[in-house]
Amino acid sequence: MRTYATIQHHENTLLQAMLAHDVEKLDALLHDDLLFITPDGQTVTKAMDLDAHRKGLMVIERVATVIEQINIIGDNAVVTLVMNTKGKMIDMPIEGRFRYIRVWKKLGADFKVIGGSCTAL
Repeated sequence: MRTYATIQHHENTLLQAMLAHDVEKLDALLHDDLLFITPDGQTVTKAMDLDAHRKGLMVIERVATVIEQINIIGDNAVVTLVMNTKGKMIDMPIEGRFRYIRVWKKLGADFKVIGGSCTAL
């Protein structure tokens, strides 16, 4: 599988794991030292993200994504995408369009998310 196709596949797998609260799959896709910045400036770690899914604190009611660009830089892939979503995070409604940047790092034979950020559009 080509690298671009591999990253597209991983992005789709990540989204499906988020929708299903599949903590095992998320654990496999996220690096242990992941750092992600939310639209309100909070830093989220892998442990925090997995915990939110375990407890059902993040509920995605509707989502549509479009991958805008994938840049391969050595063993890294930088992805930008737009997500149109509706849901809740800790009972706080979330709805709108968001632009994400996500960094995947090749580790051994596979890729893991090592960092990212999202902003409201």
